[in-house]
Amino acid sequence: MPAQKVVICGAGFLGEYRKHIARNIVSPATKASVPERIVQLSSRNPARLLQTLQKDLPQAVTRLQATPLDITKPETLAPAFEGAHTVVSLVGLMHGKPEDFERAQWRGAENVAKAAKEVGARLIHISAIGANPASEIAYWRTKGLGEEAVRSVHSNATIIRPSLVFGPEDDFFNRFSKLSIFLPFLPVFGGGQSKFQPVYVDDIAKAVEVMSRGDPEVEKKVSGKIIEAGGPRVYTYYDLMVTVLKYSHRNRLVISFPYWMGMMQGFAGEMLPPNLFTVTRDQIRQLGYDNIINPNPGPGEISFDKFLQEHYSHSPTPLIGILPSYLGLY
Repeated sequence: MPAQKVVICGAGFLGEYRKHIARNIVSPATKASVPERIVQLSSRNPARLLQTLQKDLPQAVTRLQATPLDITKPETLAPAFEGAHTVVSLVGLMHGKPEDFERAQWRGAENVAKAAKEVGARLIHISAIGANPASEIAYWRTKGLGEEAVRSVHSNATIIRPSLVFGPEDDFFNRFSKLSIFLPFLPVFGGGQSKFQPVYVDDIAKAVEVMSRGDPEVEKKVSGKIIEAGGPRVYTYYDLMVTVLKYSHRNRLVISFPYWMGMMQGFAGEMLPPNLFTVTRDQIRQLGYDNIINPNPGPGEISFDKFLQEHYSHSPTPLIGILPSYLGLY
């Protein structure tokens, strides 16, 4: 039986999921019997990641491929997806103008879904907790519009909504650890009381690995469903800053500022190229909302914790089990 092809489509930090998903698919950390699969990395410039993975996984070189595409150019997608059993859509942006978010997270996600449907591939779409087509925040609004577009053209798609994702390449904990080198304090806004439920990138990758095995029972279970992915513990934003400092081994204050000061900083930051100190007004607005999973999944949802336990015999990984391994490097 020929190996099934799994296309991992995306770039940016969401694209950094690609490493973890690819590793888990070609070299799954499970004793279960799983089918051999080919992983195709697809983005505008996938060659560098392909070289990295080939170096890290020499035993799987023949099962790693790269095909360039552009999610804003629909004509490049179906040819790249041809022959795929599963497409994993990692379409996302961290910074940009509203039209940039619309082009990538809404229309780009829709283009990927249409192409996956056209070639008969299953679709796993990575979204975000907070996705809401009516949100005033461009990131969440376009994530919500993207979900609606995906469901309208590929009704069997599985949507994964992570909370704050952590891992060696993350853009949150690494960033604040680096900031603590230069600043005498770490800032929070409004008391830092908004809640987060950090989830390990490798746990998301394991869930995607299971869904891409071609197991009819798993596919039936996750088809058309939403999975909100969070870790085992809820933290306040203030708690997270304290945790960053602890595992970065730095003695700094955590100081709360009013939201209006954050909005002023965001306004100024949006005028400059993105850098370590950049924060946008939408990111400040996001801090006014909790970012945690629904503890009681409805009929159209699946428990991330139970899914991991069923297929990998462990619950989501605690933040403090992983964070010290990479924050201490700065």
